[in-house]
Amino acid sequence: MLIGVVKESKPGETRVATTPTTAAQLLQLGYEVVVEPGAGAASSFPDEAYIEAGATLGDALAADIVLGVNPPSEEQLDGLREGATLISQLGLAGEPGRADALAGRPITVLGMDAVPRISRAQSLDVLSSMANIAGYRAVVEAAHEFGRFFTGQVTAAGKVPPAKVLVAGAGVAGLAAIGTAGSLGAVVRATDPRPEVADQVRSLGGEYLSIESVEAQVSATGYAKEMGDGYKAREQELYAAQCQDVDIVITTALIPGRPAPRLITAEMVAAMKPGSVIVDMAASNGGNVEGSVGGRKVVTDNGVTIIGYTDLAGRLPAQASQLYGTNLVNLMKLLTPDKDGTLVLDFDDVVQRSMTVVRKGELTWPPPPVQVSAAPAAAPAAATVRAESVHQRVVSPAKRFTAVAAVGALLFLIAALSPRALQGHLTVFALAIVVGYYVIGHVHHALHTPLMSVTNAISGVIVVGALLQIGHGDTAITAVSTVAILLAAINVFGGFAVTRRMLAMFSRS
Repeated sequence: MLIGVVKESKPGETRVATTPTTAAQLLQLGYEVVVEPGAGAASSFPDEAYIEAGATLGDALAADIVLGVNPPSEEQLDGLREGATLISQLGLAGEPGRADALAGRPITVLGMDAVPRISRAQSLDVLSSMANIAGYRAVVEAAHEFGRFFTGQVTAAGKVPPAKVLVAGAGVAGLAAIGTAGSLGAVVRATDPRPEVADQVRSLGGEYLSIESVEAQVSATGYAKEMGDGYKAREQELYAAQCQDVDIVITTALIPGRPAPRLITAEMVAAMKPGSVIVDMAASNGGNVEGSVGGRKVVTDNGVTIIGYTDLAGRLPAQASQLYGTNLVNLMKLLTPDKDGTLVLDFDDVVQRSMTVVRKGELTWPPPPVQVSAAPAAAPAAATVRAESVHQRVVSPAKRFTAVAAVGALLFLIAALSPRALQGHLTVFALAIVVGYYVIGHVHHALHTPLMSVTNAISGVIVVGALLQIGHGDTAITAVSTVAILLAAINVFGGFAVTRRMLAMFSRS
């Protein structure tokens, strides 16, 4: 089958669905690849690079499978052949009527932005890969407009305090922004209604600002949900206080299928210091910040810059195209189980079913709901099961005391029936067991291998002692000495073998 890579029709789009690298990977799956001339020019991928990768130049819309970044234009849809498969981002959450328009054509359509958020589909998740780039770029744009150090510095000319950054929303884009701002030396704070992201924020060096509310629960969908009035009131108090203190605010809050929630009001913006910067990453969905304009930069009367760029991922076109192209390659691997260049759409696969909007002209949107994470109540139940299993494994004090008493009585009986010369040795043996148990039992696991050198020395003493006792005419002593030599030798050679393997781990080949 032939895969076509179209040139994006959206004005200002710099990305391309397939790079020369990913085109070569599609060829390895058995497909042929045709690229529309100039499709990768804005991403710094010339036509010659595609030809060197094994692709050809031509009419991409005439292919069996057509790959794109953005929703196709009417002209592109009219150019598709009957029975073709279109794979691109569709933006159905913002324009649900687009699905009905696509269903009127004899084609199959898959939406890259409809990938369910389950572990198995992470390699296909275009929204995450683009949000990661956008979060990084948001900090770069903020740093450019801020025009001052992010990191604190102490110089001969004076002390420079670090910039303070507030990130609203700790999803993929928010975490990328937190990591980038932190790496530049800023003091980073973050908020999110999902309490489970607190550890992720702290792991990137940020401070998690929690809002105490019964509504703040572990998300069962992977996305933040619309919160109630009580939570919103506490949230507004937090943002009002933070806006007066921080230098940069980056908002990333989005709710699937809904307009972006309003987080920062005009009063909060007016209370910010002159020269402060706000990056509204939700500007294309209505904006988290009052006064932001999608695709534009606005400067308020008090000198606060509000950035509402909607093409943050596209401002790093080469890397964005490579990540997007890799997402498409992973999808094509899923759709090509035999790697024979033939696309097979399996509706029994929840990932493929969730992405399919139109199947051979038939509308299949919206898909059945997919549970993307375990319910919050499952964790306590699992903890209870683990606690019960641990309790079952723990020996009660009464049983432990009975076992120790039985062993002690057995040793006492053996000592009472033994010759006087052997009683002293049995006493030393019993004390050695007790001391060895408490000493070795409290040694950390990481020290067990070094401890083998000590046990090898002890085993060597046993071998020498047994050799001195063997062959003195007493059959019992000879038998015991033989067993002692055998066991001690196994311990010695085994210890050296383990030590040799351990040392080999640190040797260079």
